[in-house]
Amino acid sequence: MNRDPRTRRNVLLLASCQALMMTGASLTMTVSALVGHELASDKSLATLPLALQFFSTMLATIPASMLMKQVGRRAGFSIGVLIGMAGAGTATWGVLSGDFWTFALGGIPLGVFNGFGQFYRFAAADTAPADYRARAISYVLAGGIVAAIAGPELAQWSKDWLAPIFFAGSFASILVLQAAALALLQFLDIPVPDAASRASRGRPILEIARNPTFLVAVLGGMVGYSSMNFVMTATPLAMVVCGHSFGATKLVMQVHALGMFVPSFFTGSIIKRFGVLEVMLAGAALLVGCIAINAAGVSEAHFLSALLLLGLGWNFLYVGASTLLMGVAEPAERNKVQAANDFLVFGLVSLSAYSSGALHEWLGWQPANLGILPLIAIAALAAGWLRLRNLKQAATA
Repeated sequence: MNRDPRTRRNVLLLASCQALMMTGASLTMTVSALVGHELASDKSLATLPLALQFFSTMLATIPASMLMKQVGRRAGFSIGVLIGMAGAGTATWGVLSGDFWTFALGGIPLGVFNGFGQFYRFAAADTAPADYRARAISYVLAGGIVAAIAGPELAQWSKDWLAPIFFAGSFASILVLQAAALALLQFLDIPVPDAASRASRGRPILEIARNPTFLVAVLGGMVGYSSMNFVMTATPLAMVVCGHSFGATKLVMQVHALGMFVPSFFTGSIIKRFGVLEVMLAGAALLVGCIAINAAGVSEAHFLSALLLLGLGWNFLYVGASTLLMGVAEPAERNKVQAANDFLVFGLVSLSAYSSGALHEWLGWQPANLGILPLIAIAALAAGWLRLRNLKQAATA
């Protein structure tokens, strides 16, 4: 890692906060659809609480980014955690009371918290040297390795805390995770922007959006995250329908999360060696492999191998897209560029979260999987086009 002690400390703290946030998110992904299916009278609404969560993440990204430009990363992230604690408490009460709509309502502040937390990776990159940004993003996302193991384990361990109401304790445990993150954030050392930086706006976002690199980066993030989320959200429902146990579901989700985050130790170096667009194309190919396996069968081995490829594909495509985005903006423009990116990414993710449950209910597991292939193809074609464009420009320079 970089020798600058402040950068090293900030990356470590942000990776720890990422681990805590993603542990809660992994727990939610493991049990939310099951709880929604149990509480909802209309079973096609089972993934609505997750959809509301991701929709709220989308709505929070722009105000969260603008707020942090004014008050700084530490204060902004702390506010986000406090909002998330309100969401965890509401979701817990919804499960305890058996009220689907109260449970779903808890997803809104949880989503706002995640909207703030999405900027952990950018906060690390903002204070890092240019040649270290890809690694800083990767190292922060690597905090999710903890979540890969801890999230599903915590879901199973805590589901009986408030018995005989199952899974209420799982959402209560998120409060503990958020309290730990709040404490860690107080040691973050990222300067509050000065008056000149707060006043500077840079180019209009519409002008930046005409940059082909911006468009490919945003498209890669949108497709990578929404495709992953679509399959991941529906997997617990599909496994229940196919007769697999909750223990098997937990294992599949753990393997998937490991696939998402373990490569983060190496993705930055891989990008530096092979190129960011090449890594994004590899990510799209891995997502296609996941869909092919899911279409081939519904055994536990199929779910395990497909969800592993799903995690790997997300990592390559999402880290690659985040790295590509960092090269688009000047320092004064980063907040709005990052906000616009995450607004668009989580807009499609929220749609994927709801549609995954509905399409699984209406069409079944395998047809629903095949429906996302066109999106993956579009992202791959865009990255391939930009790669060829860059090669032509380099050859004529």
